[in-house]
Amino acid sequence: MFMISNENGKIELEGWAENVRNLGGLAFITVRDINGRYQVTVSKNSNPEIFEKINEIKAESVIKAVGEKKENAKAVNGYEIIPEKLEIITTAEQPVPLNLSEKVQSSLDKEIDFRFLSLRKPKTAAIFKIQSTVSNAITKFFEDQGFYQIHSSKIISQATEGGANVFQVLYFDKTAFLAQSPQFYKQMMMAAGFEKVFEIGPVFRAEPHHTSRHLTEYTSVDLEMSFIKSYEDVMSVMEKLILRIFKEVRERNKNDLELYGIKLDDPQVPFPRITIKEASEILKKYGNKLKDDGDIDPEGERIMGQYVKEKYNSDFFFLTEFPWSIAQFYHMKKEDNKEVTNRADLIYKGLEITTLAQREHRYDVLISQLKEKNLDPEKFKFYTDFFRYGVPPHGGSGTGLERIVKQMLNLENVAEATLLPRTPDRLMP
Repeated sequence: MFMISNENGKIELEGWAENVRNLGGLAFITVRDINGRYQVTVSKNSNPEIFEKINEIKAESVIKAVGEKKENAKAVNGYEIIPEKLEIITTAEQPVPLNLSEKVQSSLDKEIDFRFLSLRKPKTAAIFKIQSTVSNAITKFFEDQGFYQIHSSKIISQATEGGANVFQVLYFDKTAFLAQSPQFYKQMMMAAGFEKVFEIGPVFRAEPHHTSRHLTEYTSVDLEMSFIKSYEDVMSVMEKLILRIFKEVRERNKNDLELYGIKLDDPQVPFPRITIKEASEILKKYGNKLKDDGDIDPEGERIMGQYVKEKYNSDFFFLTEFPWSIAQFYHMKKEDNKEVTNRADLIYKGLEITTLAQREHRYDVLISQLKEKNLDPEKFKFYTDFFRYGVPPHGGSGTGLERIVKQMLNLENVAEATLLPRTPDRLMP
């Protein structure tokens, strides 16, 4: 913490002693806080009492220096602090179990095991400073667009997606589940007349994936909006949201972006639209193909990302018109082709970050689609009752917050963009 004392105009600096260099008659302490690094310079001749304290300072100890700011072109930030007082607030045990030098990269597992230490590294801290900006930008954007923020329950009685990838929890004498998404509750708000809502919160997926793109718990950015003409309306909102995120990060995180060598230019809108059928033909030219069920796999996303970058010079594109065979029962089918749905994925640098769709709002059609998916309508009565009393056409999306940051900074693993990642192998810290 760097501040100017209101009482006497002195500088007060509190932070972590990153490095201490004692050259005999002159000593330099590099002090680090969340905003950067500062140099404290101590002369033996000028202040022998403080100089004697230098040898007591251990790496990563918390110290406080009070003194004057002096211009010095050779120092960090172009100035140094000449202390009149130097206090060791807490002493760090030695050795520190994680190397905090930016020149030495520990394994990701070790970085996460000692998260409280790895976050002291400016480059690691930059990830979460940017993530904070992204989250705040999302909230401000939705508020500006007239959306209401909601906070839905994460302990539910019925699996949202109707599948097996849910975590069961003992809820007194009953079995409950951790929510895979706030899908049903977002749509409940459409039935309630709220028209436009958003939520930023955790979702849970009991999927035993061991990949660089999957987590069992992640932060989902969800929106739902009524009176849409088509799912193009949802795509348009997502384009505007991405532009707002880029603007805020560019303005607020210039130094953090520089640590990763990132120049964050606004993407051109509208983003390219490519149907899954068109993607299938493109992938064949690259020796790839869709999965047997008609979905695209991660390698296909990566290839399509490269294709769009080369053809359109865009890091973003929408993959549209997914087949009904892999759709959720609540996705709306296209009017002119019942084998295809009004669903799209937003791909960013070859990775899906968003799934969006127009929802089926007609009660009789919804019941029919439940049966088509071999699901029992009675088990979804809580949900289907919404549609018995008047629901407008609506659609929405779910976006992975961590995936946005991962792709923005070109990180190798989504766990790097997760404060406390949860995977099939990790429950700590």
